[in-house]
Amino acid sequence: MSKTNEVLQAIQNRRSLMQPSFLDKEVSREDIELLLEAANAAPTHKRTQPWRFVVFKGAGLERLGTELARIYKQVTPTEKYAEQTEVNMAKKATTAQVAIAIVVNYTGELPEWEELAATACAVQNLWLAGHSIGIGGYWASPGLINHMGDFLQLEEKQKCIGLFYLGYADTAHEREPVRSPIAEKVRWEE
Repeated sequence: MSKTNEVLQAIQNRRSLMQPSFLDKEVSREDIELLLEAANAAPTHKRTQPWRFVVFKGAGLERLGTELARIYKQVTPTEKYAEQTEVNMAKKATTAQVAIAIVVNYTGELPEWEELAATACAVQNLWLAGHSIGIGGYWASPGLINHMGDFLQLEEKQKCIGLFYLGYADTAHEREPVRSPIAEKVRWEE
């Protein structure tokens, strides 16, 4: 890009950063609220604002990890079950500073895909806001999220579509983008 500004740079430089890159530094409630406010500014058709978030921090992360391990053990067929995977499910939650359950609240006013797209835009806003203040993260969508409705106290028309793990990041773990040229993805009709 020949023209650059802070927004364009953030879009180009934001990367998924996993737990190994997280620093042992607490993410404050104020910073989490800042990210959630950015998420709340996402575009939404008919102003349905379908995004909902459940934030896990501190002891909440322990409860989330325990629940993920429990669900894994419950739903995994015996022949595919691995004790180490169960342990890793719990560990993934507890090695983040914060985990946010991403929930879509389907209103029935719009096609489900529009509500899903609006929620994804909210997550992208959260991600970019985090990047701008040194918080890294990534969106995980293990199949276990399909079994978390009771744990998350979801309503009938709500669905968990992922967990966003975040923490202050060691930028040494950032990597170059892997993107094919945009010219390969665009056809012009002039």
